[in-house]
Amino acid sequence: MKQRFTQPKVADGGRQAMLGLERYLAETSLDVKLRDLLKLRVSQINGCAYCIDMHWKDLRKLGENEQRLYGLDAWRESPYYTDRERAALAWAEAVTNITDGHVPDEVHAEVRQQFSEAELVELTMTVVTVNAWNRLAISFRYTAGSYQPMQH
Repeated sequence: MKQRFTQPKVADGGRQAMLGLERYLAETSLDVKLRDLLKLRVSQINGCAYCIDMHWKDLRKLGENEQRLYGLDAWRESPYYTDRERAALAWAEAVTNITDGHVPDEVHAEVRQQFSEAELVELTMTVVTVNAWNRLAISFRYTAGSYQPMQH
């Protein structure tokens, strides 16, 4: 698949605004590995090859093990995730799949057992932001495999 064009060369204002969201997320109380785990899972759901490659590489650089990465798309059946991670993953999936209906009350109740209201906003902003990046990367056909991890 060939990239359609380079967005920053055409209109960089939107990308800069998105990078502002990323700077906000980097300063939240959420653990960087949890944020990247959510970004990878959402990217899997959306089928964004560029973002899957990116977040997989970022997680490996952060020391995440292969077993947890390989098992992520079957996290409900995999024993390697904490209750906190499971609640966050359920929330991320429900917010990403919002077209299926509202976020279920039981998912909200589960996430609220693990996260404060402020953390829930941070989780949601993480999910909303990665969904937006996925849609940009898919629409403009960003080339998977070219990403190199940076320092967090």
